[in-house]
Amino acid sequence: MNGGHDVGGMHGLGPIIRETNEPIFHTEWERRVFGLQLSTLGPLFNPDEMRHGIERMHPVHYLASRYYEHWLCTMETNFLEKGIIAREEYGARIRQFLEDPSQRPPHVENPERAEHLMEAVRRGDSTSASIAERPRFKPGDRVLTRTISPKGHTRLPRYARGKRGEIVRVHGAFVFPDTSAHGLGPNPQYVYTVRFAGEELWGRDAEPNSTVHLDCWEDYLEAARGTRAPRVSKQRLSVKGAK
Repeated sequence: MNGGHDVGGMHGLGPIIRETNEPIFHTEWERRVFGLQLSTLGPLFNPDEMRHGIERMHPVHYLASRYYEHWLCTMETNFLEKGIIAREEYGARIRQFLEDPSQRPPHVENPERAEHLMEAVRRGDSTSASIAERPRFKPGDRVLTRTISPKGHTRLPRYARGKRGEIVRVHGAFVFPDTSAHGLGPNPQYVYTVRFAGEELWGRDAEPNSTVHLDCWEDYLEAARGTRAPRVSKQRLSVKGAK
């Protein structure tokens, strides 16, 4: 979707300031939000639903808030929309803590669960899948990204829509975020690394000889005019990898 989160190629947002010796967490509440997200992501909502919740933050709130506040907001959004927490219950709990900030949430020790979650952080989690079709494109193929402006979630950034590029790598098949974020199923499809000339994306403002590589799902792409990228016969494939 188009929103305040999609700032690729935009100007006037100020310098990027790097914090020397930046800590993993600046405050205790950030540590708690990280733990909550880790515990609920997967069992209660998927990564694409998480991203879509962040995208629906008010642009001013999104741009003025910290990273882990984005996580907190998307958890709130998903919990309320899925009925995990009732809106009345949520409001009552907020008022309770505002009236008595010294209160602390319930604390339960579960070392086995904690170690399981930490292992998931160390190894990562892949959405790779096996599909019947072979890739539509191959390295060297010229492609054109679709010009779309969806109301829902997409991983195709605005600055790369309707642009010509070249396939440089086929990664295998992975869950399609645009359907996964809306409960429409995994719809796995191939992901390609596409190389774009800087001038194709930014026009005359691009740095000379610059290139940008983007990972694009197959539904984002079509064959560029004058090139061939035909569908091939279906064949069962076993795709492995991490994304």
